[in-house]
Amino acid sequence: MVYSQSEILQKEVFLFEKLETSSRESMKHLKAICFLRPTHENMELLIHELKNPKYGLYYIYFSNFVPQSDIRRLAEADDQEVVREIQEFFGDYFAINPHVFSLNMKVSLRAGGQWEHANLQRSVKGLVGVLLSLKKSPVIRYQGASGTVRALAQDLQQIISREASLFDFRRPDVPPILLLLDRRDDPVTPLLNQWTYQAMVHELLGIRNNRVDLSGAPGVSKELQEVVLSAEQDEFYQDNMYLNFGEIGANIKTLVDHFQVKSKNQAKVETIADMKQFIETYPAFKRMSGTVSKHVAVVSELSRLVGEKSILEVSEVEQDLACQSDHSNALQNVRRLLSNDRVRAMDCLGLVMLYALRYEKHSSNEVDSLVEMLSRRGVPEKYIRLVSGIIDYAGKNKRAGDLFGARTPLAFGKKLLKGLKGVENIYTQHITPLSETLDALIKGKLKEAQFPYAGQQTVRDRPQDIIVFVAGGITCEETLAVHNLNKTVAGVRIVVGGTHLHNRQSFLDEIAAAAYGRSREQSL
Repeated sequence: MVYSQSEILQKEVFLFEKLETSSRESMKHLKAICFLRPTHENMELLIHELKNPKYGLYYIYFSNFVPQSDIRRLAEADDQEVVREIQEFFGDYFAINPHVFSLNMKVSLRAGGQWEHANLQRSVKGLVGVLLSLKKSPVIRYQGASGTVRALAQDLQQIISREASLFDFRRPDVPPILLLLDRRDDPVTPLLNQWTYQAMVHELLGIRNNRVDLSGAPGVSKELQEVVLSAEQDEFYQDNMYLNFGEIGANIKTLVDHFQVKSKNQAKVETIADMKQFIETYPAFKRMSGTVSKHVAVVSELSRLVGEKSILEVSEVEQDLACQSDHSNALQNVRRLLSNDRVRAMDCLGLVMLYALRYEKHSSNEVDSLVEMLSRRGVPEKYIRLVSGIIDYAGKNKRAGDLFGARTPLAFGKKLLKGLKGVENIYTQHITPLSETLDALIKGKLKEAQFPYAGQQTVRDRPQDIIVFVAGGITCEETLAVHNLNKTVAGVRIVVGGTHLHNRQSFLDEIAAAAYGRSREQSL
């Protein structure tokens, strides 16, 4: 996620092994660098390794703080005195972008919407790693109506108090704020198709640890069946990941045109001077060739899926369900798309789930008839159950706020005004509740009754550093919202993360686990 294997090779690290691999050869002439999460399983593996060392010397780095009792156990196991160094190198999370992190937990809750104990502990330790790597000792605020984040806030506050020496950083005038939110308060955002480059790739193709699988794309060459999209190593992706799909098309054309000019120049090798220049510029040319091929392949596949699967039509109806309240029109549009064989089963299911959330209490609710249409399309029963599952997970009785907008005339007027100013087109009407929550926090208007403090300390001044964590996962639309706030709000730095970076597939796993105690066996 942060370093590529080729970059590590440049540091003269030539062999990569997993600690649990028992068939490793003994190579006493080599030094070993071990980077581990300090889990019970890893400690046992490391103790076994030190009792029978395969390498000459060991330099051990843990991604989080290590209890003294574990350090003693390691010392006792090191009879041959092969350990030269033990350090805590705080990085117990996945850094996706400079302002985005994930714990890569596929699901976080068990049936009934309660924490799995192991997942709660993983979330606590992951957040400790984030805070220590950023050198922040925060004031914690959390969504008061959520027992899930209340438990997280309490456990985290206990560790910060108990390990006070670790959090003894220089104290700024305004302490940083850690804001803990519950995904169940906004189940709509993960169900919407998005139109920025990163979000489209993640939704339609899937990004797993910066890797994208293109093996299912027609006509793609063997070397492009899996590609890496990393903002750290790919300048085009870094510059374009938050642009909309229309802009990406234009920028891809510019990239290809620039490459064609470079190719013609590379072809002119007539003199010794030309040859020298060719040798000097070839690595950059080769890198550019790979960048062009990769992004043309990705954008071509996105374009094919958008056209063949009627995703523009789907997105328009999704946005209307999320932002408008015309039940008759919504029902007609959902039925029309469910009858369209070109629309993906995933999009059909998402539309019915959005309808179920939007019109849960409506007197003319037609969820049953829409579920019957899903069944007639051949959508398996285990997926159809997720329509009722999302109500169990995040229905009106489970949410603290009014997800679809307050009913007072004043609030409606504010929402309408914001919509007129901020909406680029019919496919981007939706504004994430996270944006509004952060706006209220920055302006000092976030109510303490709804977002209480976990400890005694409070913050009355405008915050300068905000870390947001969403239990249940974040979305690309929310990372875009934070990116835009960081660009437009002076003097405020925001980092956002969650148990997972969701696309719709992974969000369905989350719902299935929380509603029924299981995740889906395979993708829809």
